[in-house]
Amino acid sequence: MKRITTFYSIAVIFTFLIASSTLFAQVTLPRGSQQASISQKVGISEITINYSRPSVKGREIWGKLVPYGMNNLGFGTAKESPWRAGANENSTITISDDVTIQGKALKAGTYGLHIVPLENGDATIIFSNNSTAWGSFFYEPKEDELRVDVKTNEIDNFELLTFDFSDVTANSATISLKWSTKEIPFIIEVPVTEIVLANIRRELQSTPGFSNQSYVQAANFALNNGGDLEEALKWVDASISGQFFSQKNANNLLLKSRILAKMGKQDESIKIVDEASSIANKNQLNAMGYQMLNLKQYDLALKFFKLNIKNDPTDANSYDSLGEAYKTIGDKKNAIKNLKKALSLNPPANVKANSEKLLEELGIKLQ
Repeated sequence: MKRITTFYSIAVIFTFLIASSTLFAQVTLPRGSQQASISQKVGISEITINYSRPSVKGREIWGKLVPYGMNNLGFGTAKESPWRAGANENSTITISDDVTIQGKALKAGTYGLHIVPLENGDATIIFSNNSTAWGSFFYEPKEDELRVDVKTNEIDNFELLTFDFSDVTANSATISLKWSTKEIPFIIEVPVTEIVLANIRRELQSTPGFSNQSYVQAANFALNNGGDLEEALKWVDASISGQFFSQKNANNLLLKSRILAKMGKQDESIKIVDEASSIANKNQLNAMGYQMLNLKQYDLALKFFKLNIKNDPTDANSYDSLGEAYKTIGDKKNAIKNLKKALSLNPPANVKANSEKLLEELGIKLQ
């Protein structure tokens, strides 16, 4: 009797464990459609797509496995659903900063990424504020943050569904979904200068704000990327004087002169450059010379190039720069003289190439 009771108890426990199995986590097994993630930085902004990658496996994809238009999937709350742009959970896109998609604004955040392919070759890409739903079964149009219409392209067969970034520039990228024989691309543009400058302002209020070099970098970025020149001037002035980290040197003086020149304050710019020349090294003097050439301040350009030669009469690059300055001014005789001198000093390859090119432009044939 005891033996029967024990057997019965074990059977009851076993039955209970089977019935209760859904209460416990399941073991981890490989998915049929593997998960993937792809990221790209544009400027300092990061764009990440998370998705699952189904295979074609000989199936007809477009218009069959992925129906055209909106469809009733027969499950969930949605009466009409787009395609989830992948398998399993719907694909998502995370954007660290505000951007534009196909010219339309999209705020920073994580979005459910859905696509409505059409039989005529068009497609609508949907960015949904619901990024956690499973697939498109619970899609709600009212949760759309943005819709954009795009043209699809015919391509060679892609067995695995793939997202990639192409045509990446300083402020944009094309994101494409490729699967079977179709590519669905959309363009994302990032206001890089605006984002970087806003980030610089924040960073200068924290640890980087205690470094002289941070203010130089900030001013240089603003100057070269269409930033506020008054703000750039304020930053470079902070690096020169007035703060515990300030230190006047040829680099920040030269940067200040360039900012002033771009602001149209030529006299102030020239005055600063002249001050910098007394503490500049060879490369800085050379840069100052070319800056003065661009400003058509030819006397100062010649002064800086000649000062380099005075400091080091054996430097081929200094003669090359002086020869180029004379050529720019129109003094052919002195241009030829200095360019030939540069070639006589066994110059590095890039200096030699420049001197030979300039001499040929002056009509001098070289053996």
